[in-house]
Amino acid sequence: MNRLAALFAALDETNSTNGKVEAMARYFREAPPEDAAWAVFFLTGRRVKRLVSGSVLADAAMGLAGVPSWLFEVSLAAVGDLAETIALAVDAARPTGPPGEAAGTTPRLGAWMTGRILPLRGLDPAEAGRRVAGWWRELGRWEILVLSKLLTGELRLGVSRTLAVRAIAGAAGLAPAVVEHRLMGSWEPTAESFLSLVAAEPPGGDPSRPYPFFLASPLSVGPAELGPREEWLAEWKYDGIRAQVVRRSGGTWIWSRGEEAIAARFPEVAGDAAALADGTVLDGELLAWRDGPLPFSTLQRRIGREKLTGEVLREAPAAFVAFDLLEDGGADIRDLPLSGRRARLEGLLARKGGALRVSPALDGGWEALAELRRESRARAVEGLMLKRLRSAYGTGRRRGA
Repeated sequence: MNRLAALFAALDETNSTNGKVEAMARYFREAPPEDAAWAVFFLTGRRVKRLVSGSVLADAAMGLAGVPSWLFEVSLAAVGDLAETIALAVDAARPTGPPGEAAGTTPRLGAWMTGRILPLRGLDPAEAGRRVAGWWRELGRWEILVLSKLLTGELRLGVSRTLAVRAIAGAAGLAPAVVEHRLMGSWEPTAESFLSLVAAEPPGGDPSRPYPFFLASPLSVGPAELGPREEWLAEWKYDGIRAQVVRRSGGTWIWSRGEEAIAARFPEVAGDAAALADGTVLDGELLAWRDGPLPFSTLQRRIGREKLTGEVLREAPAAFVAFDLLEDGGADIRDLPLSGRRARLEGLLARKGGALRVSPALDGGWEALAELRRESRARAVEGLMLKRLRSAYGTGRRRGA
């Protein structure tokens, strides 16, 4: 916990991007693997659900600091953050020691999470408050702040996932793209998962793991400024759920862009995908589909239901419209030009049909595409996607391709 609090303070005290990356990299080089795994968990945007209510924490802080409720409420209104108010009130009430001085003898982060924090789930609120107050007595101001944010599920370390990936990659001597890929899918914050993440050789890994998604940006210039039309693939921009279909080791997985495993919500897609060869990963869009795309509200009827009934499946039939092939025959082909990946995709799905289909390529020059774009609403799509045919499949939101 001391190290995480020190990292939180270091990130809070600098506006330098390089300074933030170096602070995180230093943490990953020095922290024990289990602690580092939990830091990766939080730095990449994952959170533990609220374990103790704000009112229980506030009552515990008032009791420990000897602060009346009216004064605590006034302080909270001035500070604007419950965890910060608690840290200031409890730290200022210490009988000895300078404010913010850490004891330095508390358990490491991994032990905190598994031995203290997670066991609070479902505990009687009064007992939870007593335990937390006892922990606060052991901690300095920054540690109290971080612990309180952990307990409320509001720990945000003020850096983007991209910067965190850069820091992990720098500490491990890996390419950021490798780290980003290894972070995809389901994983638990354990010493083993961190060691696998930073391993020099590719880990055996989870066969279900998807690839990092390549994201688009709005066009900021006129289409004609992009150059010759024949250098670009034009497709419809559908209103659905961006997803990857992964077929490996005899299993089939569907991952949303939010890294949620959703194959159970789309059994017809998973069923058709099971016929794909092992070592195949498709990128595309999950849609409500009946002879063409249906409104997103139709898709919501399915994803909002706890149980999929036959009636729901009939009301909201689904399809996966594939627009890229990322892995073919077990080989990562993201570095191939889009033209080559597209040709393989069309060959792969040419005879599939059913719930798997290829996103159609649109014909015509820039003016013809502009006219098609004006028809988007009538066609139940959001507009057009333009992709440079010679481009590789990248990571994140990078302009140009």
